[in-house]
Amino acid sequence: MTLIEKLEKGERLSLEDGLALYDLDFFTLGKFANAKRTVLHGRKAFFNVNRHINPTNICKDVCKFCAFSANRKNPNPYMLSHEEILITLENSCKNGITEAHIVSAHNPEMGLEWYVELFTKIKKQFPSLHVKALTAAEIHFLSQLHNLTWDEVIEKMMASGVDSMPGGGAEIFDEDVRAFICKGKVSSDGWLDIHRKWHQRGKQSNATMLFGHIEKREHRIDHMLRLRALQDETGGFNAFIPLVYQRDNNYLHVENFLSSIEVLKTMAISRLVLDNIPHLKAYWATSTINLALVALEFGADDLDGTIEKESIQSAAGAKSGKGMELKTILDLIRNSGFTPVERDSLYNEINVYM
Repeated sequence: MTLIEKLEKGERLSLEDGLALYDLDFFTLGKFANAKRTVLHGRKAFFNVNRHINPTNICKDVCKFCAFSANRKNPNPYMLSHEEILITLENSCKNGITEAHIVSAHNPEMGLEWYVELFTKIKKQFPSLHVKALTAAEIHFLSQLHNLTWDEVIEKMMASGVDSMPGGGAEIFDEDVRAFICKGKVSSDGWLDIHRKWHQRGKQSNATMLFGHIEKREHRIDHMLRLRALQDETGGFNAFIPLVYQRDNNYLHVENFLSSIEVLKTMAISRLVLDNIPHLKAYWATSTINLALVALEFGADDLDGTIEKESIQSAAGAKSGKGMELKTILDLIRNSGFTPVERDSLYNEINVYM
């Protein structure tokens, strides 16, 4: 059976198929990816009204792609207090946020109890707010810091009110690439097993892939296939988020930045290979809003949200530091020929803007 025949019949794709997709005519690839997203979501383009909070940039790890952690390229260390975070969320709730997205650096001075107390306070003060917090990398770090198992950290997270897990820390699963760009961070198998444990408790999470640095195309497809296998097992992933590598202020020194076509091809291939993950997010903070909107025609159905303030990607050059106004998102989606749908963190529809 040819690749085109597989696509036409909706057959599951292999590693070799995924690689061959990159060689398809650009618009043919986009046609098949768009057809898949249309079957799943029609012309809906999802977003949420959320607030990103990064409690600290002090990190024990030195990932070569990172411009956020405090080091000689970012000599401005900070640690937010619980009170500062609660005041921020109080102001953000006035803007109608439904999600607090809390991702941080691996700061030994801010241990598990610091986070447990924070989540407990957030849930007490804002009981309806969805708390998406602690990546698998952070869970691994906290387990090592306190000599706890991953299960013990997860249980404490759940007891303090964490509703879902973000997908960060996955980077790229290939062990050789991972050893070069983020040695010391949770392993690829560890990342997958932590999400497995989270899903086994009836909870949901997202999955990411950082691409456009030193990885090769086969590493991207391998990454997707590992996620697909876990999704077959647990069904716990809401969305896949291909994160475009940002090249400023870090130690990878990548010379050849990805073309827009390569980004869109990877989006489209993600939609076709990941046949069991319902949503594909074109995270505008890393791809730019213009390319994210084009990605809606190449398989993506979600843009993330208003964010309000973004620190991690903007530290590496992304133009996302101040987030985006709700009206702007609505106008951009409509002008792109899609129907804006505000969702909650688990993709329940809150408001369809006709």
